[in-house]
Amino acid sequence: MRPNPILMLTAACALAFSTLAPAQGTRSTYAEDRAFCNSGQSSQDRATCLREAGAAAQERPRGNLSEAAEPNKFARCDYHKNPEDREYCIRRMRGEGTVSGSVDGGGLMRELTVPVKPGQ
Repeated sequence: MRPNPILMLTAACALAFSTLAPAQGTRSTYAEDRAFCNSGQSSQDRATCLREAGAAAQERPRGNLSEAAEPNKFARCDYHKNPEDREYCIRRMRGEGTVSGSVDGGGLMRELTVPVKPGQ
C-alpha cells in the first residue's frame, strides 16, 4: 500500500507548524499565525511559515492538529524526583515563565522565576 502524498504533506506541515503554538503559549488562529510569520520570529522563511499557517487553518476545524506531543511534554518532567521541581517543570511546559532560544538554534530554554520566602 502506497502512502498518500497529500496526506503525508499535510501531516508534515501540521507537525512543522505545531512547533509554533508552544512558543506562543496558546492555540492560535489563522490571523495570529500570519502575524507570527510576518513578525520574523518564526524559525522558517516567511513563505514557508505562511504556507503552513494556511495548511493548519484548513486542518484545525477537522481536528487534525491535536496536541499529540502533549503527553511527551509532561513526561519530560518525570525526570525530577522532587515533587516541587516536577511541579515547576509542568508549569514551565504549560507556558508559564519565559522561553528563549529556537529549535533551529539547538533548543528552547524555559525559565520560571518563583519567589521564595526567606527561611524556606
